[in-house]
Amino acid sequence: MRVLLDTQVIYLSAGAALAESEIPRKAREWLADPATERIVSAASLMEIAIKNAGGRLVMSKEQLRRAATDLCLTVIPFVPEHAYRLFSLPMHHRDPFDRMIIATALVENLPIIGADRMFKKYRGVKLIW
Repeated sequence: MRVLLDTQVIYLSAGAALAESEIPRKAREWLADPATERIVSAASLMEIAIKNAGGRLVMSKEQLRRAATDLCLTVIPFVPEHAYRLFSLPMHHRDPFDRMIIATALVENLPIIGADRMFKKYRGVKLIW
């Protein structure tokens, strides 16, 4: 199974075993299963870099690279098809990164592992959390 990780999951999972108290058991099971292809959008990497630069979270480039390796993430680019999908998304979110993740999930037909309940408002989005 292929799943798209929300940025929050990468941050919470980095540097240690999956956070027992913050990531629900069902999502941890998906993440721990070696048969699961854990995909992350390049938009999530941008989000972490921008929030780190702005002091909204602490995660260095090296920590992010290590997390990508440790979590065996497949990073996919944010491509024009994903951007074009943004035109038809309703404005349930104002956060551009959340919108990019949703567009990517819809175009790539991937369920999202993440906690943002607003994602369910988008028709066709499958949420695991």
